Amino acid sequence: MAEVGNLPVLLLLPLLGGAVLAVLASLWKPLAAQVVAVLATATSLTMSVIGLVRVVSDGPISHHLGGWAPPIGIEYVLDPLSAYLAVIIALVGLMIAVYPTKVGFDLEPRRGIPLYALVLLLLTGLMGVVLSGDLFHLFVFIEIYALATYPLVSLGGDRGVFASLRYLLLGTIGSGTYLLGVGFLYFSTGTLNMADMATQLVPLADSPTILGALALIVIGLALKMALFPLHVWLPDAHSYSPPAVAALLAAVQVKAGAYALLRILYDVFGPAYLGGQGLPVAAALTWFGAAGVVVGSVLAIRQRDLKRMLAYSTVAQLGYIGVGIGLGTPLALVGAMLHVLNHALMKSGLFLVAGGIIQQTGLKSIPRFAGLGRQMPLTMAGFSIAALSMVGIPPLAGFWSKWYLVLGSIDAGVWVLAVVIGTSSLLTAVYFLRLFEQLFVRAPEEQVVRDAVEPGPRIVGTVWVLGLAIIAAGVLNGVLVGRVLMPIAERMVG
Repeated sequence: MAEVGNLPVLLLLPLLGGAVLAVLASLWKPLAAQVVAVLATATSLTMSVIGLVRVVSDGPISHHLGGWAPPIGIEYVLDPLSAYLAVIIALVGLMIAVYPTKVGFDLEPRRGIPLYALVLLLLTGLMGVVLSGDLFHLFVFIEIYALATYPLVSLGGDRGVFASLRYLLLGTIGSGTYLLGVGFLYFSTGTLNMADMATQLVPLADSPTILGALALIVIGLALKMALFPLHVWLPDAHSYSPPAVAALLAAVQVKAGAYALLRILYDVFGPAYLGGQGLPVAAALTWFGAAGVVVGSVLAIRQRDLKRMLAYSTVAQLGYIGVGIGLGTPLALVGAMLHVLNHALMKSGLFLVAGGIIQQTGLKSIPRFAGLGRQMPLTMAGFSIAALSMVGIPPLAGFWSKWYLVLGSIDAGVWVLAVVIGTSSLLTAVYFLRLFEQLFVRAPEEQVVRDAVEPGPRIVGTVWVLGLAIIAAGVLNGVLVGRVLMPIAERMVG
């Protein structure tokens, strides 16, 4: 039985209140809006860490909105899984808030642009998704973060506007599909509360309506998550949006869909629905995820533009998470949840470095980066930590999530997936080694590279905070897995 308290809803207030204050601050003094964003995300991060420590030691906390008890009222729930995601969202949000506006968003701070209000609104939606205990309320928060994302992506110029329009169209399809599935569930069970619906669904496992609802929800959330082959909106949205926006999208925004998929499949439907006498959901997630790992890696190798390479790399990394969710063993689920954190740290750091390179040199094409590592050693050292972690070099964080996914594959008796994961690490090494050759081996060939210097301290600082977090997550992964993730996985699979 969850303890009743106010902490779950309090996690939302700094971000939501900060979004309102940021609008007013931007009308007075543009830089004041960034200060508001930093304070709001720092407060949210502090509260999220406190919440994670508390729920791990004392158990879940539930808040009944307006005093109406569930299943009638709307419920916010802070348990180890939601608190874990809340910490990731707030940490990445703080790094984006600290990052320079001109570099991160490709524009000067000026009046009339509620830039940080949109960032805080996006973070509010993401935080609401992980805290919601109600399926319809979860949909509301999905729409909140989506509505904030569209204008942020459009800041990338003409191509950004087109990418934003494509994402709007496909995102609307994903949201509508999810909502239609929730409607079928409500008609069949008479409730929207996740915990209550989980009990109502037990005797309905053979219902065609319920199986249809499951299929609609999985398709809708897989589109939001950009799981292959529903990833078509992601490469352009990440490539053409400003660096800070791309970091937000890759690090935490797509993870909201992954979280919702994990939560609904295992806590609402339960493992009995995933084996698939009627609907092979688990097998579909596993093999589409594996295909995404390979296809995303191969397409990343073919790219010459740094941000586009990182975008296709995200498709591959999301495939790992899909494989873990689909396999459904405790070790595989640990690997999926751990990769949510690891990829958030790695990919946000890589996109923020890309912003620093563009600011200092104006270059985006990898073949033109020759010698850049010698001119920007601190920035490129942080980049190297994130890149080596993406490859899976121990003891960095990226190694451990892949390790648990390999163990989960072996535990499930699907050896081919272990081979796919190992092969994908080699493919990842190919596109990063090509980049390392340009950065560290070749001599500078262009004057703009010879004149390059380290970007400002806020860029170097955010990159190194994320780099140190990658090292810490790798070294301390045993504590994180043993105290937080393994108990979550074992509870989910019963």
